Amino acid sequence: MQEYHAKLIALRDLAPEVRHFVFEVAGTGRVDFTPGQFVSVTERIGGRDVTRAYSIASPPDGKCIELCLNRVADGLVSPHLFDLRPGDSVRVSEPLGYFVPRRPLSDSVFIATGTGIAPIRSILHHVLRKGTGRRLTLLFGARYEARLLYRQEFEKLASEHPNFRFLPALSRPDEFWHGRTGHVQAHLDEVLGDSHDLDVYVCGLKAMVDDVRAELKRRGFDRKRIIYEKYD
Repeated sequence: MQEYHAKLIALRDLAPEVRHFVFEVAGTGRVDFTPGQFVSVTERIGGRDVTRAYSIASPPDGKCIELCLNRVADGLVSPHLFDLRPGDSVRVSEPLGYFVPRRPLSDSVFIATGTGIAPIRSILHHVLRKGTGRRLTLLFGARYEARLLYRQEFEKLASEHPNFRFLPALSRPDEFWHGRTGHVQAHLDEVLGDSHDLDVYVCGLKAMVDDVRAELKRRGFDRKRIIYEKYD
């Protein structure tokens, strides 16, 4: 597997313990990948190489890749990445993975929780930038309003593209929240309707992904039209 050095050129906090990183990849004219893929980051920790996979949160665009990740308190790689400052470098693999848009693109529903939004952000920016007449819906779940990552971006995309809907839901809302509440599983009727002629992309923690997949199968969805990726 080919490996590159990637220099951190920008970062910003999205929520408590959640950060967005922009890396410029050295040694290549441009970074080619399919939206939705991931890279593996390898760090030397305690005298050995430790590797973790992170979904690319940006569409293909020159030499940069963007990542979105949580700081895992007892993790090995994420705390190190949170200590990086612009100018520092990490080792990254070539992009891999199969959580990518089906071809040809169909009407699609995207369901994400937490940092599972990262590969879906990559896909949506790419598809909407290219232009499509397909109907696209994003159902994004978080515990708290402050953890609706990239919220303003998705609201802007929805205002600019009549074929794109952004539906956030909170499982632990405060008294000021007037939107959807509960887990994403509670809103499948709204996003799916009676149609089976669409693709459903699901990304997030294992429990949510398994629940949504089971419900889609119960409703008679073709397995090929359920594209998913689980985060442990």
